[in-house]
Order: sequence, then structure tokens, then C-alpha cells
Amino acid sequence: MNIQVHGDHMGITPALHDFVDKKLGRLEKYFDAPPEREISVTLSVEKGFHKVEVMLQLHGVLFRAEEKSADMYASIDLVVDKLEQQINRHKSKINQRFRNQGLKTRIQSSTGMDTREESELRVVRTKRFPVKPMDVEEAMMQMDLLGHDFYVFTNAETEEVNVLYRRKSGDYGLIEPQY
Repeated sequence: MNIQVHGDHMGITPALHDFVDKKLGRLEKYFDAPPEREISVTLSVEKGFHKVEVMLQLHGVLFRAEEKSADMYASIDLVVDKLEQQINRHKSKINQRFRNQGLKTRIQSSTGMDTREESELRVVRTKRFPVKPMDVEEAMMQMDLLGHDFYVFTNAETEEVNVLYRRKSGDYGLIEPQY
């Protein structure tokens, strides 16, 4: 496994790097082949908490987990547990999808937005990520897996960028831009 460990404003000791390698080694049992891309691990300390963020792509599906705790080693343990849960959940969904031939499961979540004035709203984070073509059903699974309320993807049928989002009713909406 190709694991890239990065420290965000902190040094990575060999012991910490070895611990990350050992813990992420638990995930190898889920791989038929090594992940398509390197596994990216970012370690940082924010406001006294040790934060670990891991991203890996397996069979075209992006898995991402993030955890914070008072101890870096505990954060690593927690993030690996979370990744295992995501992978198991994904495998279950795939198996159920084949068993039920088209029966779709939904995870409903309610969303709330802070009641701030418009002048207080600002962009606090920008993310860049590779976008792979997929169908709408696969995008729904990916969105549920990541626990997001929306998902940007390239629609394999139209070859255009689409946005899938969760409506207040729990159903999904799809935005297809017209140019």
C-alpha cells in the first residue's frame, strides 16, 4: 500500500508514521488489489485537538474519514474504525443492490443552517478532487457513504457536471445545468 503521511504544521516522527502504516494495514483485508491512488493521511493539531484525515479510493469509490481527539494515536484508531465502517456499509449496499435488483435504500438526515446575516457568510474551505464519470445511482451511494447533503459528479450518460442533493423530504434532487 502506498501511504502518504503529511503533517499540517507539525512534524511526523518515524514512530507515528509506523503506527499509521500498521493501523491502515488493517484495511488491506478489504482490497482485492491495492487502491488506485495513494492513501492520503493528513495529521494536524487544531485548538488542542489532534486531527487525522484519511482519503483513499477503492474500486472507483472515494472513502474519506476525519477524527479529532486529545491524543494523535487515539485519533488514528478512531479514523481507521470509521473507514472500516464506511467500507463495510458500502459492501453491504452493493450486496443488497445485487440481491434486490433495483431496490434503493436511503439514509435520511435533517439539515440545519446557522441563522447568520448574509454579511457574516463566507467561504471557509475549498476542496479540489478528481471527478470520475458515474451514473446517478452510483452518485447517490457515494453521497450516502460520505454522509454529505450534496454530491458533485460527472454524469456518465450526459458527460456533464451534475449536482445531486438531498431534499428536506429525504428524497434526492438532481441539478443538470443547461449551457
